[in-house]
Amino acid sequence: MRVAYLADNLFDAHLVKHALEDAGLPAFVFGESLLGGMGELPLFGVLRVCVPDTAFPEARDVVQALGLESPADGPILEGDGEGLGILPA
Repeated sequence: MRVAYLADNLFDAHLVKHALEDAGLPAFVFGESLLGGMGELPLFGVLRVCVPDTAFPEARDVVQALGLESPADGPILEGDGEGLGILPA
């Protein structure tokens, strides 16, 4: 499994998941059950939309086509120079 999108919120996570499924790619949202335990504390990097390794190149294209970008002050992944929630290849 590879992370295709690191979501800031549950809405974006499911939007990406459904877009990937519409493209014929299996997608899974991980970290959704952790949201109930966070209370009012902000947790970043908890929601991840993952795809099988073989589907990652296609998934990356689908996610980029959605135009979802993390805010400039949001979580930035190591090696992610563009500041997007998309993991590098």
